[in-house]
Amino acid sequence: QVQLVESGGGLVQAGGSLRLSCAASGRTFSNYNMGWFRQAPGKEREFVVAISWSGRNTYYADSGKGRFTISRDNAKNTLYLQMNSLKPEDTAVYYCASGWTGVNYYKWEAYDAWGQGTQVTVAA
Repeated sequence: QVQLVESGGGLVQAGGSLRLSCAASGRTFSNYNMGWFRQAPGKEREFVVAISWSGRNTYYADSGKGRFTISRDNAKNTLYLQMNSLKPEDTAVYYCASGWTGVNYYKWEAYDAWGQGTQVTVAA
């Protein structure tokens, strides 16, 4: 049974940085494409960024381009999201997800495993 556990969220001032981590277990991490989504209060879950199993290919939503960086360490079974120049509108629960295939990296329904989420709050 796959398990994804996010960490690293918290409260930060606008312009600050956070690094989220997602520890994976239960299946061979390096076999799976991964992604990050977020959900703000009263809004739908939205795609943030995705990465291929090898780490060679990354796909960013416009909201995070130039500010967010996704990476993975397959030896440590861990996914990362470095977030810089944070804005109040980045405030959300951030979810790690696993399993997209083809070109469906931006669709939450393309993933077959999700973490419980970590809260990111950016104060103005």
